[in-house]
This record gives sequence, structure tokens and C-alpha cells, in this order.
Amino acid sequence: MSAPIEDCALLSDLHTGPLVSRDGSIDWLCLPRFDSPAVFTALLGTPDEGRWRLSIADAEPEHRRYVGHSLVLETTWRGESGVARVTDFLPPSSDHADLVRHVECLEGDVEVVHDLVLGFDYARRTPWSRVVESDGEQMWRFIAGPDALVLRGPLLDPADEEVCADSLESGGPMRHLGGRFALSAGEKSCWTLAWARSYDPMPEPVTVDEALAEAIEFWEGWIRKATAHDDAHPYAEAVARSLVVLRGLTHSRTGGIVAAPTASLPEHFGGERNWDYRFTWLRDAAFTIEALLDHGETDSAELWRQWLVRAIAGDANDVRIMYGLSGERHLPEQELEHLPGYEDSRPVRIGNGAADQYQADVVGEVMLALAKLRRADKESGPSWAMQKNLITFLLDNFDREDHGIWEMRGDLHHFTHGRVMMWAALNCAIEAVEEHGLPGDVELWRERRAALHDEIWEHGFDADLNTFTQTYDNTEVDASLLQLPHAGFVAYDDPAMLGTVERIEHDLTSENGFVHRYRTEAGLDGLEGEEYAFVMCTLWLVEQYACSGRRHDAETIMGRVLECANDLGLLAEEYDEDSGRLAGNFPQAFSHLALIRAADALAGAESGS
Repeated sequence: MSAPIEDCALLSDLHTGPLVSRDGSIDWLCLPRFDSPAVFTALLGTPDEGRWRLSIADAEPEHRRYVGHSLVLETTWRGESGVARVTDFLPPSSDHADLVRHVECLEGDVEVVHDLVLGFDYARRTPWSRVVESDGEQMWRFIAGPDALVLRGPLLDPADEEVCADSLESGGPMRHLGGRFALSAGEKSCWTLAWARSYDPMPEPVTVDEALAEAIEFWEGWIRKATAHDDAHPYAEAVARSLVVLRGLTHSRTGGIVAAPTASLPEHFGGERNWDYRFTWLRDAAFTIEALLDHGETDSAELWRQWLVRAIAGDANDVRIMYGLSGERHLPEQELEHLPGYEDSRPVRIGNGAADQYQADVVGEVMLALAKLRRADKESGPSWAMQKNLITFLLDNFDREDHGIWEMRGDLHHFTHGRVMMWAALNCAIEAVEEHGLPGDVELWRERRAALHDEIWEHGFDADLNTFTQTYDNTEVDASLLQLPHAGFVAYDDPAMLGTVERIEHDLTSENGFVHRYRTEAGLDGLEGEEYAFVMCTLWLVEQYACSGRRHDAETIMGRVLECANDLGLLAEEYDEDSGRLAGNFPQAFSHLALIRAADALAGAESGS
């Protein structure tokens, strides 16, 4: 069994995001990008599916931390004979992935132990492996089709005893290496694993000390620019860590933001709700950009807008809900039957079939983010032209039923949240004309906005129950309704909103305040099984409480959510209250951006703003 995700740390070079367990095992690594096939896939199976464990013999990991606000991980190991510090990181400045594992003996004597299993293409390919020499240094080179890896450092040995020394230079199919290396106090050793195209020259070696210093300064320099990283903020450290996570999930060259760096981690242990999140959802990315803008980070927002123009501007009549990191539209879903899955949760899926869905809310979230960017004096001709095309797409699909924000795989409906987000999209477009002087068919947009307003109150609100409803044809509630005030449709303290919150508290909220997305037993989503409480939805409730005068309730639940994060401040998609475990893909951008919004709402409530 792989390590629990709550034991994992995220590394990032703004290209890929490996996960390192507390015991020093890298159980998930996709190269060269977040959405590339995994080289280490033990997270979805066993060590045989690929991992790189670096541990200290006869010692235990005593403490681990990120260095400052960076994604550089330090783990201190302590045993009877000595103490060692392991530093894991990827240099963000590298033009190819370099995974660095540096070990320093701090006290006494230690023995570094390696167990390396390479499983290219989700453990479906065995590399051709051989020892090569460059500039007097021997190193391992692994090749599988278009991909190559180079392992530098003290040479590891084949774990298969049948492999003879004569075959190391000529090479052969080999995927398992190991080794033990002694260090005394003050001594250091380092291993680096670098990706390259198999037909290109081997990448140049990393100068480790320089790369480490640059990596730490990159992250510290970035968070310094986040103007709202203020020690007076009541949740300053949690907000800073969440901002760094969001940045770490952003591809530095394309501007695409992945929803999470992982695939197929279950929403319920042993269940079938296992999805690939290594893509750029327009909704998730838009929410992320809003959070970054609220904290003064306009560069990432501008990079994402450029990505958006490239991805959808020419196909605005067929907007997708998600794209690949470079704007790819084709994301076919497939099942990997050879993998047993995390916590035996099958099927293991890569790709995402929901990419073909129509979800009515997406244009609204994008328009809200772009409106906030425009208010920061960031607008361009191509961007506004794209936005007008998005409004045309919305109007062309005005009466179309959809799958909803949660990507239901059952029947189509008019979801109240989706209709409200359509209203919000038109509202943002009208604001652009009225307040910023941009050209547009504002009379038509006003007419359609008014029609949606009346329709929502007639069909999406139950006056007898005093609650907004999940869809126009049921009386269920849905956690997405907590977003109606954020969209500007209704005030946080409007009686209709307070009535909706009361129903959500009754139907979807546990005694400890954790919120489920909807009642799965209602059978609307077309899937079997259950799911755990959603961290993001719980934080939406915190935000709602903070903005409607229930500050004590907001602070109480906020404290419980923060206790759910692992020791490094990372949150998954869901939380299982019974076992006290994180679930779903990890770390989850949605959870971290919702934390930022909830923390900011509480900070505003505290200051009275």
C-alpha cells in the first residue's frame, strides 16, 4: 500500500508536482509536465508501480518542514547512531525537470538507503537502462520511447542479482536499483534525477548549492510580492502557504493551472469516484485568479488570461469546461486496469470524460475573474473580444440544460447555480460597457440578464421553503448555492440566502460543520456510492458565516478545517470525519483558494470592512 496522502509533501518547479511521503518515498512523479504519464505511480498501487525511496537506515523521520515559504522540503532523520537532513526540491528556473535529493549527516554516522523503481508510462513500460560516462562521471541513463532520465550521484546498483556487471554499459531492460551509502558528521551526498527527450543530449548537471539558494529565493521573492501577506492578517501563514500552493500548480510557460497534480485519488475510499485532475478547468483557474488578484499577484493572472485567449478565443462557439496545460481540447478518459488504485479504489482513470460536458456556470466564473482583472487596469483588445464571444456562446445556449458544477453524470437539468452564473456573466459584460466604456450589445445583454433574474426567482427559489433549490425541478439544496452572493446575485444576509443556509446546514452539514456537495442518495449524479465532505464547500460556509455576521461560527469551523490540513499546511479535496483522513486529489487548488477567500472574509469581518 502507498503512503496516505496526508503524509505527502508537494514539490514543484512550475512544470510538474511530485509527492514525497513522510518516509522519504516519492510515490508520484509525472514528467516533464503535471499531465504527462507518471514515472512513479506507487501512489495508485504498490512500490512495484514505481517510486524512489531515500531513507536513513535504522532511523525515523523526526521532523519535516518547508524552508520558509518555499516548496523546498527538509526532513530530519534521527537514529541511535546519528542524525541526517534530507533536502528535496526541484529548481523552478530549470528548463527541464531536475529532481534533487541532498543528504547531509549532522551528527554521528548514518547510512543512506535507496530503493528506486522506474515505471515509465504509469508502470506500463520498462526502460532500457545502462551506465554511461560524461566528464569522468558515471551515471545511469534510462530510456523508454520518447523519454529519458539521467540519475547522477554515487552510483546505485541493480537490485536484480541476476544482472551481471558486464551488461551495465551495454544496457538492458531494468527498472529496479538500490544502494547503501555511509556518511559521517559534516559529510554530504546528492542525487539528481533529470528528464530529457530520449533523442536529445543529456541535460547538464545541476550545481546543487546554487540551485537550492535560487529555489528558496524564488519562492520567498514571489510571496513577498503578494501584498496581502501581512502579519496582521489573522490567518497570514495559512494564506501564504495556500498562495504558494496555487502558484506551484501553475505551469510557468503556458499559464495553465492544474486543479491538482494527481489523478484518480478517490472521493470515497474503495469507491468509483476517481478522476484525473491534472488539467486546467476554466472554473478552477478563474477562482484561483480571483484569489491571486486579491493578494496583489497580477503577473500570474495576466499569464492565465493569455492562456485563455490562446485556448478558447478561436473556438468560442464551442467552449470546453477544461483544457490541457497548453490548451489541448482532446482529453480522452481511459482506465488503467493494471493498477490496483489508492486504497483499492477502482477504476484508476486518466484523462477526463467530463471535458465533453456542457456546464452553464463556466462562462460566469471566467467573466467574474476577468472583470476583477479589468478593475486592476488589466484589459486588452483580444481579451475583450474573447469575452464578447463568450457572451455570444452563453446566449446561443441560453435555454440549454447542463451537467452542473459538480459534473453530474446523470440526467441534464437547469441547475440554479448555473443559471445564476449566467446572470453574473451578463452582469460583468454590462459593467464593462457601462463603467469601462468598452463596446458591446448592452441592450440585448440587459434584456437577457433581466430575463434570467426573473426566471431564477420563479423556478430556482421555493418561497414556501424559503430556499434556493439545486435545480428548477427539485427541492434539494446544493453547496454551490453558497456561491450566489459571491456572484452578486443576492446579499449574504438576504433572508432568501439565510433560508438557503439553514437548509444546507440541515441537509448537507455534519455536526462539526463539514459540508457535503449534495445528497448523493438523491441519485442525481448517476454514480454509485458515497463521498466525503468537501473542504471547499465547508470553507464556502465559513465565508458565508463571516459575511453575514456569524463570526464565531465562522472562526470555529475555520479552525477545524485548518486542523484537517497536514503538518505542511496542505489540503486535499475532501475530508473523512470518521477516520480523520484526507481524501480526493491532493493538494487541491479549489480547497486552497477557498481557504484564502474564507480567511480574507474573516479578516474583513474582524476589521469591520
